[in-house]
Amino acid sequence: MERRESIQERVAELTERVSSVQAKADDATARRDAATQQIDGEAATVTKEREVASATIPADLLKLYEKLRLQSGGVGAARLYQRRCEGCQLELNITEVNEVRAAAPDTVVRCENCRRILVRTSESGL
Repeated sequence: MERRESIQERVAELTERVSSVQAKADDATARRDAATQQIDGEAATVTKEREVASATIPADLLKLYEKLRLQSGGVGAARLYQRRCEGCQLELNITEVNEVRAAAPDTVVRCENCRRILVRTSESGL
């Protein structure tokens, strides 16, 4: 009789633990599903913004970008920040900096190291 009561207590304890673990799993699943929905929404928004932006870019430049993106692990253009290409993280030498500086604003310039398109900003260090 004593043994039966001990087993019943153990079964009740394990049942309680299983319920606790199941509640935690259900909570984690709900949080994962909510995060997935949020990510899917953001991806749809970014995809739409990309479509709108890409419609304003000349076809030949877009083709070059897509080619470079496929070759460079998904990044076809990189910001030129303080004379450093943020694609390959290498600093341009003075000759390259002078060439970029001399190029017209609408000229497509590329990094000599990684070949990505360089995006010039006010922080480019030119």
